[in-house]
Amino acid sequence: MEPRPAAPRGATGAWQTSAASRASRRRFRRLNLTVMLPLFATVGSLLVARQAQTWGQVLVLVLGLLAALVAFERWTVGDLARVAIPCLAVSAAVWPYGVLMIDGGIQASYYSLAIVGSLVVPELPRHRVVAAVGLAVYVAGVGAWGVAAAGAFEASNLVAYVIVPTGLTVVVVSLRFPNKGFYDVMTELEEAREREADLAVVRERMRFASDLHDIQGHTLHVVKLKIALAQKLLATDTERAAQELRETYDLVGDTITQAKELAYGRRRPNLSAELENARNLLEAAGIHVRVDYPAGTDAQPGDLVAQVLRETTTNVLRHSRATLVHVAVTDHGITVVNDGVAVQEPPVLRGLELLARRVADSGGVLTAEQAGDRFRTAVDFSARYAGADRTEGGEG
Repeated sequence: MEPRPAAPRGATGAWQTSAASRASRRRFRRLNLTVMLPLFATVGSLLVARQAQTWGQVLVLVLGLLAALVAFERWTVGDLARVAIPCLAVSAAVWPYGVLMIDGGIQASYYSLAIVGSLVVPELPRHRVVAAVGLAVYVAGVGAWGVAAAGAFEASNLVAYVIVPTGLTVVVVSLRFPNKGFYDVMTELEEAREREADLAVVRERMRFASDLHDIQGHTLHVVKLKIALAQKLLATDTERAAQELRETYDLVGDTITQAKELAYGRRRPNLSAELENARNLLEAAGIHVRVDYPAGTDAQPGDLVAQVLRETTTNVLRHSRATLVHVAVTDHGITVVNDGVAVQEPPVLRGLELLARRVADSGGVLTAEQAGDRFRTAVDFSARYAGADRTEGGEG
């Protein structure tokens, strides 16, 4: 069975980048659901158990707690808008119920409103500051109502019903605004990275199309001329016509071989051209590239070194969130180091596995290793040339 053509590899780059983005969001959601959701549920349950005095009060407070948990769960997947109004309405109704109907039920009744309000208000598309002020005024107004319903004025009631809940509302909502801004920036960066990866994929496709055109364009034109010449010679010089047809046949065979080498990644690339192509692709994706290629350096065998660089560049774009790539070229190989690799999920690089066999067959060693969030890909042919030098020294 022939190896799978290498040409379509750029076609999956955008999909894999999007898949990586979705995987990051899923990990973030799992983290919130496994850490914060049980914490919110536990604290809310303890408050209900401590302050509810009848089963009716338990039912009302549990409804508020469920509204808070549902809002938080929907927030983790970016779908809060669907449940924002009902959850906010339930939690807003539980707050005055606890103030007026439950003796000492301030914390349990306010708990759900604090969670839902802090989630909903910063997510509003506009008038967020007005909504935040309105929420604080509502909390303070209900608290003042509770102070008035208590009868004789006491400073402790003012603190418990008004000052503490209102202050917490202001603090929690205010802290959520920069938090929301942080996640917005992260989302924008993720989208920008996906667009840049799409651009890199387009560049890769254009490069492949250019290589294919270079191989086939001239050949097809020559074939057309030779066939036209053979047709003219059929009546006057059959031997020359047969020669033209044989040359055409051989030319088509050579073109098919070159096209297969290009499709399967076996066409001998040029290291200098691959370095320039890698720099352009990575910089188009917003990655800083540093290349150490001293003058006079002649990395051998250049075709394998260039193929390793090409495959490594593709892997960086596909499987990492790199911000920096360092390429160092020597006379006996190349080393590429990039950051931005997920520590928990190291990528499976099948393309490098295939190249490692070819490098080993040529007397070199290809290593691909991860250390923290950095990934190092290196190919070294020094042992091959050291052995050649020893052989030549012995013969001398």
